[in-house]
Amino acid sequence: MKWFCVYIFLVLAGVSRLFAQDTELQLAKQFAANGEQQKAVDIYQKLYKQDNDQYYGVYVNSLLELKKFDEAESITKKMIRKHPDDHQYIVMLGTAYTQQGDIDKANELYDGLIKNLPADQNEIAMLAAQFYQNSNIDYAIKIFQQGRKVLHNDALFSYELINLYRYKRDKAALTDEYLNFLPANPAFLSQAENALSGIYEGNADYDILKIALLKRIQKDPQQTLYAELLTWQFLQQKEFDQALNQELALSRRQNDDGSSVFELCRTLTSNEAYDAAIRGYEYLVAKGKDQPYYIPAKIELINTKNQRVTSGKYVKDDLLSLEKDYIDLLNEFGKTSSTAFAMQKLANLEAFKLHKLPDAQKLLEEAVAIPGIKPSLLAECKLDLGDISLLNNKPWDATLLYSQVDIDFRNTSIGQDAKYRNAKLAYYTGDFTWAKGQLDVLKAATSELIANDALNLSLLISDNTTADSSGAALKMYARADLAIFAEQPDKALMTLDSIDKKYPDNSLAADILMAKARLSIQQKDYAGAVILLKKIATDYSDGLWADDAVFMLGDIYENHLSDKEQAKTYYQKIITDYAGSLYINEARKRFRLLRGDKNDAS
Repeated sequence: MKWFCVYIFLVLAGVSRLFAQDTELQLAKQFAANGEQQKAVDIYQKLYKQDNDQYYGVYVNSLLELKKFDEAESITKKMIRKHPDDHQYIVMLGTAYTQQGDIDKANELYDGLIKNLPADQNEIAMLAAQFYQNSNIDYAIKIFQQGRKVLHNDALFSYELINLYRYKRDKAALTDEYLNFLPANPAFLSQAENALSGIYEGNADYDILKIALLKRIQKDPQQTLYAELLTWQFLQQKEFDQALNQELALSRRQNDDGSSVFELCRTLTSNEAYDAAIRGYEYLVAKGKDQPYYIPAKIELINTKNQRVTSGKYVKDDLLSLEKDYIDLLNEFGKTSSTAFAMQKLANLEAFKLHKLPDAQKLLEEAVAIPGIKPSLLAECKLDLGDISLLNNKPWDATLLYSQVDIDFRNTSIGQDAKYRNAKLAYYTGDFTWAKGQLDVLKAATSELIANDALNLSLLISDNTTADSSGAALKMYARADLAIFAEQPDKALMTLDSIDKKYPDNSLAADILMAKARLSIQQKDYAGAVILLKKIATDYSDGLWADDAVFMLGDIYENHLSDKEQAKTYYQKIITDYAGSLYINEARKRFRLLRGDKNDAS
């Protein structure tokens, strides 16, 4: 019983002591937080004397903070004598020397650790971690590098070194380490691409990667991962033809099914590198009908050619080549519900680019008669057939088709599009009252684009029928607008130039400028479009077309005149001067990308 009581006494005394130490520790931390460092040091010293090992860390760091280097050095050397195999005290002694400005003395200690590094992977990792915790990244790296030599294994510590190089933003070392690491760890390729794109700052940095990759490919041509990374590097530098050449070479060497080429072509198309994407799809089609990507590639080849045309990046021969591709596709696979999409696109090409209205009308009439066609595609074909009826001067046929789609797809985006086309038909034909009634309904459309277009057209009608209730000048402008829609530039321009002569007091000055700018863009006269758009942005900065003009200027400078700085200026103007514009989000996104913001998806 006596011994039991003594035991309980000792336990309670120990608990009481620990509680007291914890209380004092919290008090010291509070003193330190309040800037009373000396009071904190006095408590840490007391605790250190009670338990060297447990309180050494907080005590020595507080001494260093107060620049009491002699005391810090003294207690650290005592701990080294007490624990000669525990390297953390040597690292801390080096830290004390460094803070005194004696870098050579610190490095001498550290170099001694490196020289006597044990052949123990865990010991090496722990020592490097101690350097890292003391913010000595360079020696943490040296420990890992020496560890590889001691253990005779260059594959060790790759992940740790990658993280340290990223922390240091050492681009060359990070690049080299990833190239060592990836062949045995291909699952980390995407991580590597993200890490490198996050640290690289321009073409010079990507050139580091390119040179390193080309050297490794030369030494080890069978390592496909290097080739994949080189393709990625070309994409980052927007060297799209080079990226495709690299992927084609790899596909031919492996004699594969072309899946990587197909995916690359989709990326090229999204970057508007249409010519390169077309070349890639043509390679896949040429591999033969028995290949899995023959049909998908053939469809995407035509779609990409179509995108090139709709983007305005084409020459006359491209139109004829695309028409032939569509016809060949329909001849090969027939006119069915599966190829109706091609019939619709061919009809649009023939109607608006090649001006073959009868051929386009016949194709669309065949398409809407195909059984089993998807309802949404059927609706789109009817809308396009309505447009062709309008161009053929058959407004009643056009409005009937638009109205059918409006009824069948009430309160959907397709239905709202149909209602908008009906309203625009009334505007083209001079029935402004009915057109405005429909447009005012559409201002609340769920489609932001249709709502904005409806608002603009409604304001155009209001502004130009207030002073002139007959809207005579506006009727003439609407005829020019219809000619622009039909891609008949000469007719449109002649009509626009006649408005001021016939109606000198009209209020359509800004509208005429915008129409002429659209014509210039349609004809790829981008320099001419810039002059007209700048006049709108300057002389009519509070008008209907001001934000449209500013955004269009940014787009032209970015995508057609290759002047990124001017593009940034106009996108910035949208952000600062037209906060309510429909273009605000797109302008902000483009501005950030041109500024070089990383991984910006907003």
